[in-house]
Order: sequence, then structure tokens, then C-alpha cells
Amino acid sequence: MPASGQKTPSLFANYDLGGFFDEMFEAPGVPRPHYAKLFQTLASLDPKQFVERRKIADLSFLLQGITFTVYSDGAGAERLFPFDLIPRIIPHVEWQRVERGLAQRVVALNHFLQDIYGAQRILADKRIPRSLVYSCKHFYREMVGLSVPRGIYSHISGIDLIRDSKSGEYLVLEDNVRTPSGVSYVLENRLIMTRTLPEAFEAYGVLPVNHYPTELCRILRSLSPRGGGQAEAVLLTPGIYNSAYFEHSFLAQQMGIELVEGRDLIVDDTVVYMKTIHGLRRVDVIYRRVDDDFLDALVFRSDSLMGVPGLMGAYRAGNVALANAVGNGVADDKAVYAYVPDFIRYYLGEEPILGSVPTYLCSRGSDLSYVLDHLPELVVKAVGESGGYGMLIGPASDKATIAQFRERVLADPRNYIAQPLIGLSRVPSYDSTLERVGGRHVDLRPYCLYDGENVTVVPGGLTRVALREGSVVVNSSQGGGSKDTWVLREEV
Repeated sequence: MPASGQKTPSLFANYDLGGFFDEMFEAPGVPRPHYAKLFQTLASLDPKQFVERRKIADLSFLLQGITFTVYSDGAGAERLFPFDLIPRIIPHVEWQRVERGLAQRVVALNHFLQDIYGAQRILADKRIPRSLVYSCKHFYREMVGLSVPRGIYSHISGIDLIRDSKSGEYLVLEDNVRTPSGVSYVLENRLIMTRTLPEAFEAYGVLPVNHYPTELCRILRSLSPRGGGQAEAVLLTPGIYNSAYFEHSFLAQQMGIELVEGRDLIVDDTVVYMKTIHGLRRVDVIYRRVDDDFLDALVFRSDSLMGVPGLMGAYRAGNVALANAVGNGVADDKAVYAYVPDFIRYYLGEEPILGSVPTYLCSRGSDLSYVLDHLPELVVKAVGESGGYGMLIGPASDKATIAQFRERVLADPRNYIAQPLIGLSRVPSYDSTLERVGGRHVDLRPYCLYDGENVTVVPGGLTRVALREGSVVVNSSQGGGSKDTWVLREEV
């Protein structure tokens, strides 16, 4: 029953907790303490008013060009990024633990990358199989022995978290230390949220997120080989047809740096220059949103037109800094993920603060046998895929699909890992088809910035939500959307 003095808003008519951990409700109609004010605000709104505000939010996204591109439909269609108006709220004490765990993980991953491209102590001590690292397609031998500016590999990280429906515990699902995307939606979600549901936002003390571009720009400039006072930083984009182009242009504008494509840069005598109407201008730092393989046609893919020929030569010479460093993908490999708790113990001498999802490596004989025997119960992922692609969700798949995946795994065991299906927590979200609110599964991608000494974690991050009823795939390319994430300044 609703708490005393409250009525259940019609938006929540027949709301079903569904046996999952619901982040808003502790019982049917009874909001958790930190959601009580939001519940009261929604209770005061007529459903038609709520729908009208949703339309205003969608129009704001449209007018600002906040879109993403879907490549899988064959047309490269550009779509409006779905935004759900009901925010996710995280209590202060919960966030403190998450923040400490993320900082610990970011530092450990950076130590691993330093080591794997340097002394390789962890391989010599047999804490991770040498064959696993060397067989990773994102391990670049060109980076071995290369000294990166200030020893920082992962300047920007996006660590994906889920919340277990049984325990309510936050778990790390995967690491993103190559070119993590989505932070622009965090900033825009907050801006639009404060405009469309201001009475709810003003009722809370919410930690800000708008300092991210300033902090990122500070870190980029600190990497300059000529010193921060002379730093010329640019953001390198693949171009307007990239799915994250909105973010590239948004961040460049927010940081006050130039947005460039590969054709705008040139390397002369191991120094990078930007072409301008006034002639060549030296570039010291490149925040690159171009994948490793396409960065330099002289070193990697010879057919790439997105990168800058000679860039790796300038990088090796220490005349330009790249953020993030080349070769970080070895830490993103889903098989390497299983060893990150060991990295934390090995490099930091600490126990992991955040848990991980149990992971079976199909490259191990015993794990492979178990996976093949339990495919209908497991989630199987290709180690190098993202965006919800290359994945089998056993409990939701038919026999034919499971049989096809069995053949793929047998053909290339190193390319697959398996995990139990974790029941993701749910947050109320508006279903435009049913015209009411229903529980929808969510994950969370906090963004972390590392300057070599301190880790800055943006409060909250990007909550991605599976808007399709029953779906656990939150990626926008698979029908997912996003929510604003509020981290409270103090306990309610």
C-alpha cells in the first residue's frame, strides 16, 4: 500500500515489482526514502502533463541534434536518442563506495597497461597467461617499450556497472578504456531534466556533472610535451558519419579546442601540425576518437583515410600525446576482465571494492566443457564485441540460435567468454506503448578521469535503460535509452 498521506499516481497503475530489485520501491506503492520526494512530484502530475513534458524533452534533443547512428540496419540511420524522464537516484553512501571501487579499478588497469607494454612482470610471475595477452587482437606490439606521457594509458574510462537483483550489490560488468562514449548524454540529460522536471530536481541536493569538460581539458593540456602553458589540444573525429559525432563536436566546443579530422593534420619531421588558414599550427595533444587500427596508415591499416600518416612516429618521438593511449584494448578484452581482481591484488595489494560477474573462459578446457553443457542458461559474449552484438542470451534464445553459437564457440574458443545471467535491477520507466510506467532493467556507466595521481569520477554517469519490456539489453542500438542519474549530496 502507498505510504501514509500519498496516493499512487495513475502513471504507476498496476506497477509490478516483478521479483527484481526495484531501485525506487521497497514494496508495492511504497517508495524508498530517497525516492519519496520524486514520488510525491509524480503523484501531483496528471498523466497528460507528464506526457507533454516528455514531448518537450524529445523536442529539445531533436533541436540540439542529440542523435546516434545505427549501422546494423544497413542504412546507417540517424535516430533520436531515447530519453526517459524518470531519473535514477543514488544515495550518497552508496555512491561513496562505488566511487572508491571505480578509482581503485582505474588505477589497477593503468598499472596493468604500463606493465604489459613495459617490464611484463605480471607475465613473468604467471598471474595471467602470456598466451591470453598475446592472442588479444587489441594487444599492439608496436607499443611495447614506448614511454607514454606521464605514464598514463587510461586518461578517460567508462566502467559499466550493473546491480544484482538478488543482493542489490553493484558489480562491474566490463571495462571501457579505449574510447568510451556517452558522456555528452550525461551532460545533456542533466540540462534537459532541470528544464522539464524542475520541481523534482530542486527538491533534492544533487551533485553536479557539468565540470567534466573542464577537468578533461585540464588533463589533456597537462600531457603537452611543451608544457601546459603552450598546449595545443585537438579532438580527432572519424567524421560526421560516425555514430558519436554529436559527442565529438559537443566536447570540442565545451573544452574550447579544435575538432579535426585526419585530413586536417599533417606530420613533418615527427611533429604534428594542424592546417589552418594562417598556415601550420603545432599540435601537442590529441584526444582521439578514432580506433587504433585507423590512426596511422603507415603502421596499422594501410587503407585508412581517417588517421594521420606518421602519427605513431611523432608519438614514439614524444612530440605528441594521445588520449587514450594506443593499445588499451587489451584491458577491455572480456577474457582479460576475469583477471582484473587479480590485478588489484597484484599491483595495489588491496582487495577489490567492487565485485565482478563470474566469468568462464572458453579458452580453458574445463570452462569450455561447462559452457557447452549449460549454453541455455548462460550469456555468451565475443571478447572483442560491444554494443550488444556478438552475444547469446541463452535463456531467451531458441534451440537453433544456441546450436549456431555452439559451433562458433567450438570454432574459436579464445574469442568467447560466458557468464551467468544476472537479474539486473529495475527502475520505473515510461512505456509509451502502454501509456504507463513499468519496471525496466538498467545499467550504469560512470566516467572516470585519471591524471596520474588522482581519479575524478563524474557523479552518477550514464544510466542506460532497456526500454523494451522484458529486455536486458540496454544499448541504444538494441532499443535502449537513457536516464538522468542523480547522486545525492547527503543522506535523505
